[in-house]
Amino acid sequence: MKVLLVDDHPLILSALQTVIQGLGDDVSVLGAGSAAEARAALQKDADYDLVLLDLALGDADGFDVLTELRAGYPALPVVVVSASDRTSDVIRAIDLGAMGFVPKRSSNEMLFDALRMVMSGGLYVPPMMLGLESNSTHEGDTVPDVMRPVGVQADQSAYQKASLSLDEVGLTPRQHDVLGLLLQGKPNKLIARELNVSVETVKDHVAAVLRALGVSSRTQAVLAVSQMQQKAAQTARQPPTSTR
Repeated sequence: MKVLLVDDHPLILSALQTVIQGLGDDVSVLGAGSAAEARAALQKDADYDLVLLDLALGDADGFDVLTELRAGYPALPVVVVSASDRTSDVIRAIDLGAMGFVPKRSSNEMLFDALRMVMSGGLYVPPMMLGLESNSTHEGDTVPDVMRPVGVQADQSAYQKASLSLDEVGLTPRQHDVLGLLLQGKPNKLIARELNVSVETVKDHVAAVLRALGVSSRTQAVLAVSQMQQKAAQTARQPPTSTR
């Protein structure tokens, strides 16, 4: 797996590179200290599997860079790793097409959770935003957890079990296809082209998906799906109950 890490803070950049390489021997990480370096890296070699993007870059606004990446490399997943954990920033990032948002104060395990979920086709937002329990924060501790030694890695099989169930939300196979493309941040026109249907048909499917999820916007749909996936992942990680 090839990862492009974009962060203008040298210490954080180095720490994140070390942490991400801890995911496995087949992981290679290239660090870019600015938006300009990230652009140059992608122009030279666009064959990356994932981009981790800080929002506070010295030479560009991170949201602008996110928009640029989604437009120029629509198949390349982007996960925001930010010092901010404001709900407004999370929602804006997801709305612009980020496949995940990880606060820098998160634990290594949470970062691993996020990357595995995104690489398996899921979406990741901070559990605290979804109202899920999390043991990843350290009260009174201001040191970013991504700078701590690599801890125990989460069970990768949890994410294979965390895919959205059609039966759970009552979607048809075509509506599920539309939802999958919505989660990638694709507009109706592009969804219509990929599925070889009309834009009006896509609009109908999107409306049906929103109704099934009980939400009123694309961003709310993304958050709802993320919550389902993370709850499923938590359930998958729980040890089986003894029947003695």
